[in-house]
Amino acid sequence: MTTETHHTPPISLFLKVWGLLFVLSFFSYLVEYIGIEGFWRWTLVLFFMVLKAWVILRVFMHVKWERLSLQLLLGLPTLVIFVLVAISAIEGNYIHNLRLEFFFR
Repeated sequence: MTTETHHTPPISLFLKVWGLLFVLSFFSYLVEYIGIEGFWRWTLVLFFMVLKAWVILRVFMHVKWERLSLQLLLGLPTLVIFVLVAISAIEGNYIHNLRLEFFFR
C-alpha cells in the first residue's frame, strides 16, 4: 500500500493567479487600444500570450507541484521550438531584405 500525499493549493493562490491573468489580458488589449503597430505589436501580443499560457500551465494544470523531470519534459522542447522559430524568422527577414535589394535595384 502506498501512501501518497496530495498537495491542495489554497484558494487564495488561484484568485491571485486569476487576477494576474486579468492584468496580463488588460495589457494585451491595451497594446491594441493604444494602436502600436508592426514589430512591437506582435512582439508584445506574443509575449503576453506566452506568459499567460505559462501561468495557466504551471498553476491550473498543477505542473508547479510535479517533479522536476516532468517540468523539464514540458518546458525544454517548448523553449527549443521558440528558439528555432526565432532563428528562422531572423533568417527569413534577412533573405527577404536581400532579395528586395538585388531585385529592385
